[in-house]
Amino acid sequence: MTARVRVPASSSNLGAGFDCIGVAVDRWLVASVTLGGTGISIRRGGTLSAVRVRADQDLFTRGFRAACAAGGASAAATGGGGGGATIEAVSDIPVGCGLGSSAAAIVAGALLADAALELRLSRAKILEIGTTIEGHPDNVAPAIHGGAVLSVHTPAGLVCSSLRLSPTIELLIAVPPFPNDTKAARAALPHTLPHSDAVVAASRAAALVQGLATGDGALLGAALDDVLHVPFRRARIPGYDAVVAAAQKAGAFGATLSGAGSAILAIATRERSAAVGAAMLAAWRAAGVVAELIRSSHPVPGANVSRVSQIPVSTEPL
Repeated sequence: MTARVRVPASSSNLGAGFDCIGVAVDRWLVASVTLGGTGISIRRGGTLSAVRVRADQDLFTRGFRAACAAGGASAAATGGGGGGATIEAVSDIPVGCGLGSSAAAIVAGALLADAALELRLSRAKILEIGTTIEGHPDNVAPAIHGGAVLSVHTPAGLVCSSLRLSPTIELLIAVPPFPNDTKAARAALPHTLPHSDAVVAASRAAALVQGLATGDGALLGAALDDVLHVPFRRARIPGYDAVVAAAQKAGAFGATLSGAGSAILAIATRERSAAVGAAMLAAWRAAGVVAELIRSSHPVPGANVSRVSQIPVSTEPL
């Protein structure tokens, strides 16, 4: 059996929604799996061509094997007992730039195992698997469900809810040609914050949810001015302050890191979006950086899976 999956990119945090809010973005990872052979092998194309990691440590493999374990698949099916699988994947999601490339690979691996081996795992279980591997749900949830998603840890488990995105706003993501080390960015965060900062963070997270739904510029401006993670990460991104200032001057409600960066996300009205995007790129050009602009003005669907007897997946760029 061969299975195919298409998983979107995602932007997480969106300022004050640290580790709990993410939105699917119109960039895609497409992968297929064919069962057979020995062990798990991975063929990569597109932005994944530069990835250098052993197959047994790859995020596709980790997602695949975790789904097998959750579904009670035999050791042979996981590539550990004589059976195996070949995963072919091509992506146009920038790697290491805060657009959920890791979450997309994990979700793809888990969904491929579920489909090819007919494990019948729920999307809630796939979310649990992805969150366990990734460490947080904010990229995994929109990769699975699409759109904007709020994920909340509760005593009963992870609860996810789709968020409304106002049709009056557009997300603009300026992506430089250099990655940011997510582990190092997380290590830069303090272990504690003053209670007063926590109060501000809570209010701005609420402002983010309402601002996304209504397009209220004042709420979005406050929400994008984060106090939990951006102040401790911004120095890692050359040109961050200039790009954010340019976006605001051009009419954006605000701008912030996409995930942990290096990409920078701005939110603006549709009428101002072209000017804001151009200003962000110009600011980076002034710093000697040629960045790419991704515009997102409509809800992007989540992962899509199909099963057929044979599906070739080209490793040429999308």
